[in-house]
Amino acid sequence: MPRLLSLLALFWVASATAQPTAELSEPVGGWRYNGLLDRSGYPQVAYPTPPIDRGIQRNRTMIEGQIKAAGTQRGGHVLAVNGNPLPLYTDEQGRFRRPYAFGAGSNSVEVRSADGLGLKRVQFYEANRQRVPARIRVVLGWDAPQAELDLHLVTPDGQHAFFAHPALTNGGGLDPDGVDGPGPEMFTMTAPMRGTYLVYVNYWGNFGSGGYNFDEGNRQHEVITSQITLVLNENTVDEKRETFIVPLRAIGDLLLVKTFNY
Repeated sequence: MPRLLSLLALFWVASATAQPTAELSEPVGGWRYNGLLDRSGYPQVAYPTPPIDRGIQRNRTMIEGQIKAAGTQRGGHVLAVNGNPLPLYTDEQGRFRRPYAFGAGSNSVEVRSADGLGLKRVQFYEANRQRVPARIRVVLGWDAPQAELDLHLVTPDGQHAFFAHPALTNGGGLDPDGVDGPGPEMFTMTAPMRGTYLVYVNYWGNFGSGGYNFDEGNRQHEVITSQITLVLNENTVDEKRETFIVPLRAIGDLLLVKTFNY
C-alpha cells in the first residue's frame, strides 16, 4: 500500500509539473495563396464567435489550435503574431480560435506559455499578389475575456474609425472587431495619407453569458490591462514597432494612447 501511494504521489507531481504543449491547425507553414478558409461547418470554440465581417479586409485567417497539459490555467498564455503579442485564452479543452488579417510576405505565429516558453511556432509566406503589405497596423488586445474594449483611430483628414464606423473612405479600416473576448481589434491602412494619426482605447463594457452589460462587478480584474502595438511599414526593411501597456480602471474610460505622424 505505501508503494502504491508513493507511485500515485509521483504521478501527481509529474502531472502537476508537466510542461504544456501546443498545436496549430491553422495557419500551416510554407507557401500560402489564400486567406480565411471556409470553415462554416466547424464548431466555434473558446473566443471569439465568428468575427463581424465589416467588408474591409476579407483576407482574414483564423488562427486555430490547442494547448495541452495546461491544467486548469485558461489564461496567461500569449499568441505572438508577427511579433505582436496578444493575450490568449482557451476553452476547457485548451482550444482557441483568433482572427487575424495577414499581409503579404513572411508571417509568423507563435504560442507561448505563461512563463514565456515557446510552445509552437509556424512561419509561412503569403504569396497572394492581391495582398498588399500594411503600412500602418494597430493591434489591440487585453487581459480579460469578459471585458469589451474598443480601438479608435482618427486619421489626418478627420475620419474616425471605430466599431460603429469601421470603413473609412481613405482606405483605412477596422477589422477584425473583437466583440466577445480579449481581442484582437485591428486597424490597417495599406496606402496611408501623410499627416497626424491619433490612437485611442475605450473600456466600453463587459460581455458575459447574458450578452453585453455595464456592471463594474462583472469582471475578474479590478484593472483591465490593454496592450496596443503600432507597426509601421510591416514586413519591410523600414518596419518600426512600438508597444504600449495601458491600464483601464472603469467602464467608460477613453484614453489617448499615441499620436504619430506618417
